[in-house]
Amino acid sequence: MRIAEAAQISGLSADTIRFYEKSGLLEPIPRDLSGHRNFAPSDMGWLDIISKLRTTGMPMKEMQLFAELNALGEHTIPQRYDLLKAHQERVAERRAEIEACEKILEHKLAVYGKMKKEMNA
Repeated sequence: MRIAEAAQISGLSADTIRFYEKSGLLEPIPRDLSGHRNFAPSDMGWLDIISKLRTTGMPMKEMQLFAELNALGEHTIPQRYDLLKAHQERVAERRAEIEACEKILEHKLAVYGKMKKEMNA
């Protein structure tokens, strides 16, 4: 499939996909005779993984290291595991921070909601 379809399916822009390829997050995508990228299902799976890593806040350098290790083969699985485990721990910490903030928002909304009702009464 071409980049426009890959973008539509992945939810990423074509520019983002090109950036990921230039940054080494994607293996070079094979091109057809007219020079258009030809994405395989495995490319789409990899795009999904790296987009999720980016969404969860993994730094670009770590994403590049993860992609590099993946390209090197199965003997890098322990390093990839460690990298993902450390990232998972950071995501869990960030989730806890966001949940604490959400509780404050809920409290303030309850207070203001009550005050708003009293103002309209």
